[in-house]
Amino acid sequence: MSSNNDSVVVSVTGGNSSDLPGNSNDPHTLTGEAVLSFHNINYQKTVQHGFPFCKKTRVVERLSNISGIMKPGLNVIMGPQDGSRSLLLDVLAARKDPRGLSGDILINGKPRPATFTCTSGYVPQPRSKELRKRTSIAMELVTEHPILFLDDPTTGLDWSTATDVISVLRRISMRGRTIIFSISQTQFSNFIFFDSLTLVGSGKVIYHGPAWDASQYFKFADLHSAVFFMNIIDGGFLTLLDIEEDGHDANKHNKLSERQHQLTEKLANKYVQSSIYSKMRTELDPLLGEQKAGRSSALEEITCATPFWHQLWWIICRSFTNFKVFPRITVIWAFITVILAVSLGVAFRVLRNDCIEVQTRAGLLFLLTVFQCLTNVTAGEVLVIDRDRFPHEHTSGYYRVSSYFLGKLLGELVPRRLLPSIIFTVIVFIIAGVNTDVKGFFTMLFTIMMLTSSASSLPLSIGAGQIAKDVPIVIVTIYFVFMLFISGLYSINVIQDFSWIQYFSIPHYGFTALLHNEFLGQNFCPENKTAEISRCQNFVICSGEEFLIIQGIDLSSWGFWGNHVALACMTIILLSITYVELLAFSKRRCFFKSVFHFL
Repeated sequence: MSSNNDSVVVSVTGGNSSDLPGNSNDPHTLTGEAVLSFHNINYQKTVQHGFPFCKKTRVVERLSNISGIMKPGLNVIMGPQDGSRSLLLDVLAARKDPRGLSGDILINGKPRPATFTCTSGYVPQPRSKELRKRTSIAMELVTEHPILFLDDPTTGLDWSTATDVISVLRRISMRGRTIIFSISQTQFSNFIFFDSLTLVGSGKVIYHGPAWDASQYFKFADLHSAVFFMNIIDGGFLTLLDIEEDGHDANKHNKLSERQHQLTEKLANKYVQSSIYSKMRTELDPLLGEQKAGRSSALEEITCATPFWHQLWWIICRSFTNFKVFPRITVIWAFITVILAVSLGVAFRVLRNDCIEVQTRAGLLFLLTVFQCLTNVTAGEVLVIDRDRFPHEHTSGYYRVSSYFLGKLLGELVPRRLLPSIIFTVIVFIIAGVNTDVKGFFTMLFTIMMLTSSASSLPLSIGAGQIAKDVPIVIVTIYFVFMLFISGLYSINVIQDFSWIQYFSIPHYGFTALLHNEFLGQNFCPENKTAEISRCQNFVICSGEEFLIIQGIDLSSWGFWGNHVALACMTIILLSITYVELLAFSKRRCFFKSVFHFL
């Protein structure tokens, strides 16, 4: 496909669309009718098979030499359950990874622009309830894009609802919009509303032309072709294959795929020799014009219509909107945080005494570290809950991966992780009555923020792109519990032989920095308390430096800031891993459906 330097932009919504990423006020918006033509589309995928460490690779041709034209109206793509129809739809909609893709896709005889995902609507196949599917369709209908793609919009719906969906799409198409959708089966009462029918099987076109002429085309072919067409309309394929069965079922399932491939090959060969194919080529070839084969606009990267900062602001605003939508959850979480902080502060104030002041204060700091770590084990859910919405919005050109990633960090982690941690710490230290100067107090808050950032980054790096959100939560919980246990034992000089573990411990760096900040320069045996301390039965540590030396903590400035450097490095590494996983996830989801059908 040929490249094109002209940017074509449409608004994302029909309402107040200026607030959404992907919207542009550019006067050169794509309006009027749009004719989509595709020429010699081929799609190959490299798959691996065999045992681990000795896998072999082979190239599988998923789409082979597919050409056609989609005009304003209802254009339906049907075929057997081999993944070809959804794959062709995703290729036409520019929702497929371009690797292995060749051919030309034109809009009104011109190369498909890089901003095509912004100029067209796309409804993926929702995997959940009927309400979600109807909502997804409605969201794309209100945008009034000239071209709308839908992947199996009626699958899972009852007959009445499916009929309503087709009727709505029919009315929309009569306004000059090009509706292209794949469908597994349909009632004949709905089939008569289709303008264009494309039948694909085993990656090849079996029929492409007016939907109403399809019945006559297959009727005058042969018995198998007619039965094939009726089975496709009804959503079945096994009935046709059973015609040649002799009652032996032993090898039926083993031969099913091979016989399906043979039948579709036969029908595809008949189609290219038919008059309807010749008529289609006569109409299609002039549209290609001067475009040269092999130049593919599918290789263009996903382009967004709005700048990075607009997308970032929109993501942040949407994140804050979620707090307004679920105020009860926010209030409950804030209430729990305050109750825990008050309880811990009161307990420390009641239990503290001059004999064990050092140990009690160290215990308080350790509990703060525990709180920061364990309350962030679910931080990965910020990205997991968007695993369906993110690929669709990203490939539609709403935002870049970078703006989504940074917007989630600023709009979700700051108010949901950093702010509660700061509030918790302030309440605890106010009630506990810990004596420290202003510099030490704000240094402690900075340390808490660094610890929280690192603790949140770990579940993010594990949770990005995961299907099951419980898996990263379990892994992160085990890590933090183990590292906190090791830090607690190390602080009382129990397992010095395993001190090397501390270099991989986020809690260790945070706890050490808190101890350094709190104890350096402190005197726990003032002259006015000499009598009370002399009555203590146990050994009393009088200076903070003495306690830090016992703990093996460097008293220099690097002994403090080195922990922050370590936390910063771990945060950067983990967030970089998260970002790379998001990039891979956005591309992997493009392949997921086709790979599933292939396997």
